[in-house]
Amino acid sequence: MDESRPIFIQITEQVENDIIEGTLAEGAQIPSINEFATFHRINPATALRGVNRLVDDGTVEKRRGIGMFVTIGARERLIERRRADFADTYIRPLIVEAEKLGLDVDQLAALIRAERIES
Repeated sequence: MDESRPIFIQITEQVENDIIEGTLAEGAQIPSINEFATFHRINPATALRGVNRLVDDGTVEKRRGIGMFVTIGARERLIERRRADFADTYIRPLIVEAEKLGLDVDQLAALIRAERIES
């Protein structure tokens, strides 16, 4: 766990990551609030807060008396949202800085390819 970020956000992101990676398929049941609480050694209310974020954004649905399940289309919606967040957080600032340095698109792409090869 990342001590610098609230645990309920980490739970939300872990479930989202599992959905994106395919570990949790659409229609699959996610762990219960008590399972999250026991695993992370936290108060069930904290676990509930993380899961409720998933319910609120339509990633997970509650089925009364059965549990929580990944909604159909959740993976694609999460990927689209993460791509938009990625563009806002990394791509747009990268382009602004490249323009300040006088780099055109081809030069920027070449730098990215070179970094990828070195990694």
